[in-house]
Amino acid sequence: MKLKSLLLCLLFIGAITQSSAQESADKILEKAFTQAKKEKKNVFVMYHASWCKWCKKMENNMEAETVKPFFDKNYVTTFLVVQESKDKKHLENPGADDILKKSKADNSGIPFWQIYDANGKLLADSFNAKGENLGCPATVEEVAEFTDKLKKTAKLSEKDRKKIEEVFVLKKK
Repeated sequence: MKLKSLLLCLLFIGAITQSSAQESADKILEKAFTQAKKEKKNVFVMYHASWCKWCKKMENNMEAETVKPFFDKNYVTTFLVVQESKDKKHLENPGADDILKKSKADNSGIPFWQIYDANGKLLADSFNAKGENLGCPATVEEVAEFTDKLKKTAKLSEKDRKKIEEVFVLKKK
């Protein structure tokens, strides 16, 4: 009886440990590329962290009801958790920081985003013409650069471009 209880306890602990482990970046990307192939879309990958206000702003902007249809129609959007604070390292997706390093973006700040075709070829990223991270674009110039990248990777109408500009450009109060 004690052995049976011990085994159940060990199985329970194993299940808890397994459920709290984050999915690897490779697995997440593999799923996104598979979906993108089926849906004939590109993949928009955003690297973010729970503490990052600009990451949340970028997510909220992309989810705004006026622009969400554009992103949904053209991209499979996926998120990779990186650069968490020490007490939240368990939230990170294993391997995501390595992808940032390989992309020379590990010291550029977050949010950082990349756009791939369905076969995994990098089409665009959040580096601007000066090699700086656009992150969550907020100025007219940053949003113009962002929409230029979107236009190269999706069907972006002038109407959609204006909607994106309206949502993303910070209003001065």
